[in-house]
Amino acid sequence: MNDVKRKAMIMKKISDRMLDFIDVSPTCFHVVENLKKELIKNGYEELDEKKEWKLKKGKYFVTRNDSSIISFRIPKKDFKGFYMIASHSDSPSFKIKENPEMEASGAYVKLNVEKYGGMLCAPWFDRPLSVAGRVLVKDKKNGIVSKLVNVDRDLVMLPSLAIHMNREANEGYKYNAQTDMLPLFGDETSKDKFFDMIAENAGVKKADILGHDLFLYNRVAPTYWGANNEYLASSRLDDQECVYTTFEGFMNSKDSDNVPVHCVFDNEEVGSGTKQGAASTFLKDTLTRINEALGRTNQQYFTAIANSFMISADNAHAVHPNHAEKADPVNKPVMNKGIVIKYNANQRYTTDAVSAAFFKDVCNKAKVPFQTFTNRSDIPGGSTLGNISTTQVAVNTVDIGLAQLAMHSPYESAGSKDPEYLAKAAQTFYGM
Repeated sequence: MNDVKRKAMIMKKISDRMLDFIDVSPTCFHVVENLKKELIKNGYEELDEKKEWKLKKGKYFVTRNDSSIISFRIPKKDFKGFYMIASHSDSPSFKIKENPEMEASGAYVKLNVEKYGGMLCAPWFDRPLSVAGRVLVKDKKNGIVSKLVNVDRDLVMLPSLAIHMNREANEGYKYNAQTDMLPLFGDETSKDKFFDMIAENAGVKKADILGHDLFLYNRVAPTYWGANNEYLASSRLDDQECVYTTFEGFMNSKDSDNVPVHCVFDNEEVGSGTKQGAASTFLKDTLTRINEALGRTNQQYFTAIANSFMISADNAHAVHPNHAEKADPVNKPVMNKGIVIKYNANQRYTTDAVSAAFFKDVCNKAKVPFQTFTNRSDIPGGSTLGNISTTQVAVNTVDIGLAQLAMHSPYESAGSKDPEYLAKAAQTFYGM
């Protein structure tokens, strides 16, 4: 087997594993649970925020709200700093409201939902959807406990209004979240059965369900496509592609003089302003407790922070094949051409000359390509978790991602080669 074929096989294996991970992670809660399983399998110890930490050289992780997770290794007590990569576990979707069942036209039952994050609405129509998330239940032995839910079958659908009833549909349509975006659950015989189904899936009694965080998710399986299978498509590439690839780099990295930290925060799509979001104290609390549990002083903590670095990893826009005019005239990332470094003069992205130079050095050491993204100067872009997290932990930070199309669609596309590039860069970064 020649080197080109061998490299292609390695890339596909990483992409395969990533797509398998995304396929079994329909919500932020499943993302964290699946990362936990992998960490425990590899000898990482779970810490509890409610208990005192006693740390030594070793491997650890801690969760908050079951939807955010921070993993780290302590190579030695006298470490120099924290080398961190942060991404997010959530994706735009529709959240199931309280008392969700609604009768319609005397013949249907639909579900009352509300938008979570800023999604493209049109691609949610006319494709199989289901429901996943968590329920909080009363347990006689343990009080109130959380149970994961994934109704693993085609359950609901958002049917389009026929062209005959909306002749202007192809001329542009403004979707109303309360009238257009409510999924059909069943006929009139399905009344009062939604939470029966959820309870059965969770293995609990319906009467014991005290709360729920449930979301719609797209059931279309991930796939490779393109003339040479050079592209891949899946739900939730933003941002599970970065979650998984940087996690692979974290798990495969060698220890250095720094504490490697892998962060996955929830609620980036709605501003990060929650107790488990990047704007919370979760990261600061964790780093402070690491320092204190090792018997280090406040001065040692501050010097460690000054010696630290963060990579904020959240996917980037690839130049669109039909709308190149929407891209910056010269900074036009392309799928499969490497990791994208993201810039913004108003600091919606944290990249500056210092952090860009450091990350480019990482990529050169890892022997992976990189490219750059900026918005057109007359089109405001989105923001991500990098500039938010640095309000709590002020370190040099670079914003990066992988190039993708159809961001915030329930079925996004990206390059099949790029996951390997980010995994290698993350592994190199953690070992520096």
